[in-house]
Amino acid sequence: MDTGMLWFDNDPKIALTDKVARAAEYYKSKYGHAADTCLVNPGMMSEPSMQSGRVRVRPMRTILPGHLWIGVNENTPLGAD
Repeated sequence: MDTGMLWFDNDPKIALTDKVARAAEYYKSKYGHAADTCLVNPGMMSEPSMQSGRVRVRPMRTILPGHLWIGVNENTPLGAD
């Protein structure tokens, strides 16, 4: 993913899947198409591979804790949502 939207949510009481769902909802309302990929700091993930609705959550060391980089994978056509 080369471009996306940076989302910040460091509330420890909210599950990562809920954070991703809220970010994905905002992304769709702002950009008009659904996100399919979300990159997060590995320390935020309880499992090595996660899914939140249709959004695949992947770890990336360069993402700061509390931040989510959400967008569309470059291999997914924009009209596929």
